[in-house]
Amino acid sequence: MVCATITTTSTFAANPDQGENLVKRWCAGCHLVAADQKGARADAPTFASIAARPDFDPAKLAFFLLDPHPKMPNMQLSRDEASDIAAYIATLK
Repeated sequence: MVCATITTTSTFAANPDQGENLVKRWCAGCHLVAADQKGARADAPTFASIAARPDFDPAKLAFFLLDPHPKMPNMQLSRDEASDIAAYIATLK
């Protein structure tokens, strides 16, 4: 008898490296997304400040990104992309 084991490992985990690529393409026009970035809009929070919030939760942020508020462009992110972005922001704590 052959038994197969299915595990949910990093194959399905959010990818912060991919998230970093996405934020540099989609978010850097308004938000300060990395320490080496030179500028951002004054009314957009930095990603480090988002990560430092006491109520920061990557899952809630990913859900928010799927239906952003009116000031944000409609990026139409996939669930994986939103999770990757949230995972990247979590690395900035």
